[in-house]
Amino acid sequence: MNIFHKVAFQGLRKNRTRTLVTVIGVALSAALITAVATFAVSLQNYMVNGAIAKSGDWHIEFPDVDQDFVREQAGDSRVANLTSFENVGYAMLEDGKNPDKPYAFIAGFCEDTFDTLPVQLVSGRLPENSREILVPVHLAANGGVKFSVGDTLTLTAGTRQAGDEVLSQHDPYRAGEESLTTGTEKTYTVVGICQRPAFEEHSAPGYTLITIGDGRNAKRRVSAFAALKKTGQIQTYAEEAARGGAYVLNDNVLRFLGASDDTLFNTLLYSTGIIVIMLVMLGSVFMIYNSFNISLNERTHQFGILMSVGATAKQLRNSVLFEGICIGVLGIPLGILIGIPSIKLVLVLVARNFANVLYDTVPLTLCVSAPALAAAAAVSFITILISAYIPARKAAGTPVMECIRQTNEIKVEAKAIKTSRLLERIYGLEGTLALKNFKRNKRRYRSIVLSLTLSVVLFVSASAFSSCLSEMGEQSAVEADGDISFYSADMGENEALRLYDELKTAGGVTRSTYQAVSTYTCTVKTSDLTSEFLDSCGEDTGIDRESDTAGMMLDVQFIEDDIYQSFLESLDLPGEEYTAQDGNMIIVGKKMVDSTIIDVFRDRTMEFTLGTASGEQTKTIHASFVDTYPLDPPPADPGEVKGYVLMVIAPYQMKPQFDALSAPTKMAFTFWSDNPGQSAAQMQTMIDSAGTAVDYTLYNLHKILEENRNVSFIVNLFTVIFSIMITLIAVANVFNTISTNIRLRRRELAMLRSVGMPDRDFNKMMRFECALYGLRTLLFGLPISGLLSWLIYKGMVLGGAEIAYTFPWSSMAISILGVFLVIFITMLYAVSKIRKENIIDALRDDMA
Repeated sequence: MNIFHKVAFQGLRKNRTRTLVTVIGVALSAALITAVATFAVSLQNYMVNGAIAKSGDWHIEFPDVDQDFVREQAGDSRVANLTSFENVGYAMLEDGKNPDKPYAFIAGFCEDTFDTLPVQLVSGRLPENSREILVPVHLAANGGVKFSVGDTLTLTAGTRQAGDEVLSQHDPYRAGEESLTTGTEKTYTVVGICQRPAFEEHSAPGYTLITIGDGRNAKRRVSAFAALKKTGQIQTYAEEAARGGAYVLNDNVLRFLGASDDTLFNTLLYSTGIIVIMLVMLGSVFMIYNSFNISLNERTHQFGILMSVGATAKQLRNSVLFEGICIGVLGIPLGILIGIPSIKLVLVLVARNFANVLYDTVPLTLCVSAPALAAAAAVSFITILISAYIPARKAAGTPVMECIRQTNEIKVEAKAIKTSRLLERIYGLEGTLALKNFKRNKRRYRSIVLSLTLSVVLFVSASAFSSCLSEMGEQSAVEADGDISFYSADMGENEALRLYDELKTAGGVTRSTYQAVSTYTCTVKTSDLTSEFLDSCGEDTGIDRESDTAGMMLDVQFIEDDIYQSFLESLDLPGEEYTAQDGNMIIVGKKMVDSTIIDVFRDRTMEFTLGTASGEQTKTIHASFVDTYPLDPPPADPGEVKGYVLMVIAPYQMKPQFDALSAPTKMAFTFWSDNPGQSAAQMQTMIDSAGTAVDYTLYNLHKILEENRNVSFIVNLFTVIFSIMITLIAVANVFNTISTNIRLRRRELAMLRSVGMPDRDFNKMMRFECALYGLRTLLFGLPISGLLSWLIYKGMVLGGAEIAYTFPWSSMAISILGVFLVIFITMLYAVSKIRKENIIDALRDDMA
């Protein structure tokens, strides 16, 4: 340790408070960077394991190779694991309904293959020999060919060829170009139903049926799946191994390893991490820079003396950088020790939420990576060096005499600090002194104000973001009836009701109901429509301005009779009038315009003539408008969205009166369950077992809403933690800056006390300085925060959120109190230190 290092070390020991606060700031910065890096590694590990559980533990598939190729690749040093299954062949499906997928593709697995290529059973079990087979559910749902456990099927497996070219699962079906060679006929027993295998491409021409390979035919082609030791070699290896042939990358896994061709996902992933790290570095550089800058202001006279005896600029810079290294040695390990347990606690809090949103079979656990920790330490260390180098370079370039005289920091003319007589009368001597001191050294005061402004902006912006997410979550929590929903526009009424009777027996279901929604056309006079509705329609093609009529779509929702009767009672309407033949009916006519619900029609009663696209028959109804409906209708498909609600509510017993119009009808079921996930899975099994060949939608409403709540919770938690950490860094910066600034003025303050300034006036002057700090901070911080909160709101609205803007009054009030509290406590601490000093010693000391 040379003399310059000793001087720097003594300076750190002498100014223990500033050193301690700087170390705490560095530790907070390192903790946040460590937490971000560790969380990123843990999340990546979770996503990779989840993708492997879903898609398989492989990186590259070679869909049609010989067995010599498999042996050759197994010996490649780049390959970590290699598995394969036999391509038994293709068989033509009888009565298949998908023209692009006319085949059954038979894959012969071995025991190891099931470990690498996961198969999700819906019912039954896995095959145990070459005469048992597993059938995927989409063979019935998408192909229209139904098999149940216990059925037998006879298949003649052959080879697809287009001329001399042998086609594989990677080659889509070529109608009119390809032919199927005849193979050996074999009978299989269906022992299980499974989900579509993840390795089956959507463009594959055959539904994958899985059996056990017999291994007797050494010339049979196989599909090979390789996992590499280093993902960076994937592209090179694939091109070399394929030798111009086909290969498929497992993008579901590779995208989370950063090795996929999904540039959009990679850009989003890395840019998010870089933005977070840059924000942390920005706050940290700002704090640590101020600390070193103030330290150099204290040591300006000392530097001048050292330069006068021959010290070079390089030696002085190295002295300051050594000081930064000492602080880093203390702060960075402490930050890492704080960051790892902190992020572990956060992961424990959010693990269940991630399981509900993403993979419930893979745990979210802490994954500590040595390279990630080294990168976090390196980023923290670079932050310190940048923060120390800037003021060190400035100090080393200052002329010797300016350093000795200490005239470089404050250069003002008398008129620059002049105050008006009116302000002197208003503020008094104490306020005038505080104001002059503020003008005298604007650079230092700007640093304090900027630190406080950064804290205010971050806190208010984070609060505004959380409020928007909370409002979105509240909206989603009230928009759906029931826990599970099923609907189909292609299923007949009798078939639907039979399926409903079966689905409502699923485990956990406590309540259920069914409905039918038919869609009709009607023509109304524009004079019957409200002006708000007409204004919102713009150039809607359904409105004929010349004839003053509007063509509209009207839905009729047929609900169970007891639910309809309860709805009438809640509205205090007579049941006889609204259930009689050709009686009055209930209708809802509403539209959402800029988060406000408006009425579609002026009057509360209307007469409608319903028709259909064919126009063969019509039906006239009399309806009374109400403001709500008892049961949510099934969601509209993209081509059915009207932009308004015009729906008649009727008991199911009235449905035969409308059936003669032959309107398109959507059947829908709603279920309430104590265990929605289990119930939905069991219902899916029932539907698959029933061999439903029409398009339908079954979705877990409870899961969707729970996912929204979990996403909101996760984002809120990380937003709050991030803003707290950044705020703590900013508070440490403010504390360091203000307290050291007061100590730099110890001679000035001692001089005021020596000429008889009483403690009351002294305290008044310091309180006035606190007010100046706070008011300047709020002058800049509050408008910027308000603007950012509005930009956050607009960004969410553009992203599809239907929320109203709420000005962040509460978070701004908390910010105002926090700013003045931090300033007051810091000033109180610094002044108490000054008061304990002897006035004569303070006047004599040169702040060394």
